[in-house]
Amino acid sequence: MNNLLKELSLQNITGLQFIGVEAWITADSLVTPTSYSVLGGSLGFAVQKANISGFSDFVIKQFWDTAFQCTETSQQENVSSPCSESQDLIELRDYNADVDELRYSSNIYKAIYAVAHSLHSLLKCQDGLGCDQNVRTEPWQVVESLKQVNFTIKTGDQVWFDSTGAAAARYEVVNWQRGPDGEVQFKPVGYYDASLPPGQQFVLRTEDIMWPGELQQMPVSVCSESCPPGTRKAVQKGKPVCCYDCVPCSEGEISNATDSNGCIDCPDEYWSNLGRDKCIFKAIEFLTFTEVMGIVLMVFSLFGVFLTVLVAILYLIKKDTPIVRANNSELSFLLLFSLTLCFLCSLTFIGRPSEWSCMLRHTAFGITFVLCISCVLGKTIVVLMAFRATLPAINVMKWFGPPQQRLSVLAFTLIQVLICALWLTVSPPFPYKNMKTYKEKIILECNVGSAIGFWVVLGYIGLLSLLCFVLAFLARKLPDNFNEAKFITFSMLIFCAVWITFIPAYVSTPGNCGDLCYSGL
Repeated sequence: MNNLLKELSLQNITGLQFIGVEAWITADSLVTPTSYSVLGGSLGFAVQKANISGFSDFVIKQFWDTAFQCTETSQQENVSSPCSESQDLIELRDYNADVDELRYSSNIYKAIYAVAHSLHSLLKCQDGLGCDQNVRTEPWQVVESLKQVNFTIKTGDQVWFDSTGAAAARYEVVNWQRGPDGEVQFKPVGYYDASLPPGQQFVLRTEDIMWPGELQQMPVSVCSESCPPGTRKAVQKGKPVCCYDCVPCSEGEISNATDSNGCIDCPDEYWSNLGRDKCIFKAIEFLTFTEVMGIVLMVFSLFGVFLTVLVAILYLIKKDTPIVRANNSELSFLLLFSLTLCFLCSLTFIGRPSEWSCMLRHTAFGITFVLCISCVLGKTIVVLMAFRATLPAINVMKWFGPPQQRLSVLAFTLIQVLICALWLTVSPPFPYKNMKTYKEKIILECNVGSAIGFWVVLGYIGLLSLLCFVLAFLARKLPDNFNEAKFITFSMLIFCAVWITFIPAYVSTPGNCGDLCYSGL
């Protein structure tokens, strides 16, 4: 051990926390001027000391008698001379004047008393009466009797043995420190006593410990600090397994324990919090009446309804004027009514999607748009046939008068109604939690159900719009007093352009923006 300490001192290996064993933790032979720089702050278990009354005087007297073969007085026989006042202690090797550090003496003291109590029991000794002289004792009897002894010595320690003959383990935890005088001392900073109840057997007073480097703060004997929850351990290449980096868990993953080796994926409807140590419900997104986009859409819808109703009131007031009567007031009022429904349809795209709202928003949108375009188509056909008829004898209005116009609008609309009814019967739209577009939130939207039904509804609207545009384009060169076809052409051109732009945008854009695009049509 001394050679090891010398080499450690030469290599300047200091600041390490040594845990000493009973064999050397209190060995005075290791205390040298250079060893403290290496062993300072060491901790270890040592045999418990016992303050035996009178033992110190006895040992010192025996020490002088043995070491110098002299006595403190000249009255003792068989001693050549009394001790002088100038005995040289340096001449002695392994001299130890600290009697208190003779720790094994306490075990010897207990052992002698244990044997005495065992013999006392075997010899049937009684106070004041002595012992039975006729009893013959064997060594094995003494050993068996030792298992039964139970007594308390003067220091207060209780001595007893279990069925195997083992005594209760008692140790002191000692710490290498410098005393006030600069000398190295083995200071008790705790103890271990197996005879005490569980939870009280081991006591360590950390506030009394002097750590290496004479520091009051406990050293950290790890290569890497523990990884907190929300992170995982990543081993550093080329280093021991206790050396690792703490890597934060990815989004959607958590670790809720210290020093986790890996992260756990959150369930589908959950997402990791900011600390990555708990899974929380994902935010659910849909177009509401309280957010900006919902309010803007509602304002525009109601404003469109207001303008349509205002025009209808003007038509009603001026219904007997030649201009209103010439423009087929019945179709005009039906057109204004369908426009009002179209504006109100956009409100069905606001709010939490449900089974009824999903079916209503798509079917109402398709039917009201067809009704509106059917009215425009009817007015376009009337204008075209009135001014493009090549046979004067043929009465155009006879074949396409008000009854026929009503039937055409009804027929065009009923076709869309049948398409929507078939769609709702086969595979209707339904609310759907979209968790694929955005990982951190759920988009609550309406799934169209049958994609064929959805595209047939839109395709039928597009077909009527294209037909209306072509007929209005053919009737564009009419007299100035009958230039309604020009406005219809312009309106259908804008309508088709908007549809070509916004339909792909709706299909490719999920969530609020998609609903806003669809309702904006």
